[in-house]
Amino acid sequence: MPEPGSAEYEELKINLDKVFLKTVVPQQLTLLGMSVLELLSRHASDTLNLGQRDSPEWTKDQEPLTAFERFGKKLSDIENQIIQMNGDHKKWKNRSGHVNVPYTLLFPTSEDGLTGKGIPNSVST
Repeated sequence: MPEPGSAEYEELKINLDKVFLKTVVPQQLTLLGMSVLELLSRHASDTLNLGQRDSPEWTKDQEPLTAFERFGKKLSDIENQIIQMNGDHKKWKNRSGHVNVPYTLLFPTSEDGLTGKGIPNSVST
């Protein structure tokens, strides 16, 4: 807020809308920022989510393969639980909010594009 008695304060009293618009980021800069955020938030078609491997032959040892299979089953159970909780609007009133968008933050799997789902297998992707 401008200091009382300053020229900016007097302008604020005369034309509030004009002073407010001076504080808003220009349209082109806003579009650029939104575009960058969308590009960085997209899932590539080759993104591997937690519990997924790109090659089934990543090890020949049966013990880690069995553990990885159990882990995948637990992730699938979590995904099903999230879907079930999103569908129970009476018990979980905070699941979708006013805009009726379901909770997807920790949804284990995702499709290509901007989904708000998926836990990347690597934090660098």
